[in-house]
Amino acid sequence: MADVSIVIPCLNEREAVGHCVRVAREALTLLAARHGLTGEVLVADNGSTDGSQAIAEAAGARVVAIPRRGYGAALRGGFTAATGRYLVMGDADGSYDFRDAVPMVEALMQGADLCMGSRFKGGIKPGAMPWKNRYIGNPVLTGILNLLFRAGVDDAHCGLRALTRSCFERLRLEGDGMEFASEMVIKAALLDKRIAEVPTTLSPDLRGRPPHLRPWRDGWRHLRYLLMLSPAWLFALPAALGALFALAVLLVSAASWLAGTDGGRIGNYWIILAGATLSVSHMAGILGLTGQLYGLREGFRQPSPGFAMAMRWLSLEAMLVAGFTMLLAGIGALVAVFAYWSSAMGYGQIPNVLPAVLGTALVAVGVQTVLGGFIVSIVSGHEAAFSRTVVPVPQSDAQPAAPAIALAYGPAAP
Repeated sequence: MADVSIVIPCLNEREAVGHCVRVAREALTLLAARHGLTGEVLVADNGSTDGSQAIAEAAGARVVAIPRRGYGAALRGGFTAATGRYLVMGDADGSYDFRDAVPMVEALMQGADLCMGSRFKGGIKPGAMPWKNRYIGNPVLTGILNLLFRAGVDDAHCGLRALTRSCFERLRLEGDGMEFASEMVIKAALLDKRIAEVPTTLSPDLRGRPPHLRPWRDGWRHLRYLLMLSPAWLFALPAALGALFALAVLLVSAASWLAGTDGGRIGNYWIILAGATLSVSHMAGILGLTGQLYGLREGFRQPSPGFAMAMRWLSLEAMLVAGFTMLLAGIGALVAVFAYWSSAMGYGQIPNVLPAVLGTALVAVGVQTVLGGFIVSIVSGHEAAFSRTVVPVPQSDAQPAAPAIALAYGPAAP
């Protein structure tokens, strides 16, 4: 058993892995001298065919084979196999100085759950980072992450970081690829874990080949992952804005129609657009609710007091009653429109489409509410009372990380 485990993911890194292991062992020597901590260096090998395993072992590392391919899968497997209560991760390309991890472990000892490195605070040496990553990719993605999740970090994608064993188990990380880096920060922020940040230097790597990172592909994977973990921004906010627009158009049109001006300045095309927008916004709202409850059920999200209170009044039965009520009201409105069209108008053109649009929108929203109630119940664990899913997850650090372990050692990805 060790106090500190430095985990290095590796895939064909023979040029640099030995150097990385030696520097990591120097970091452990510093921690032992300052704090009496024991340590280990663990190389999580992802199927190297260039002899990296032997080089790492000769340098003093313990090598663990991780069959599931991917940066995230290798790190999850390495963390699971490690014995330390403080876990450090860093790349095997020689770009990070593992001695920078010493203050990271010290931050964990002082109460932080996750400690990030900041290359922008510590320094980026010439040639260490492509300009598009330094001035576009990292700042943009870090800014989006901070906006969506309020993580408050300067460099969300630094590859050198440390976290406690209990934090790793609590986060239940699942990403296989480079999005693993974002997932760790996002879930820590969602669960109100204490995140610290220390300066880290970045140097040109020691390899004679291009890095495994593919900026555009991996950048998109990061961005889509940010959106998938933020149902409020992806679904709820657009739903609210769309619903406000639709309701404003329909209310103004209804007021004009009741005043006898046949819609006034708002024509039929705007009314039709508002009806469609209302239906789409309602569906987006249901998807946002579904995403929120999924995060609560999986344990990487905590309910706000307002959301928990709202869920006390919302259930499958409540959605079914509301849905069928709107459905019947919409059918009634369409029947009334047909009667007016056939009798009063003699099957001629009706000057204002507002009644027909309202009836159609009520039918669509009613059906969506009924079907949405069932899909929300399924995602909530087949619970009809959604409030059962919104029970705050205990903050005990003893929660097992079974899903992460299963993914780390699952079948190899293509």
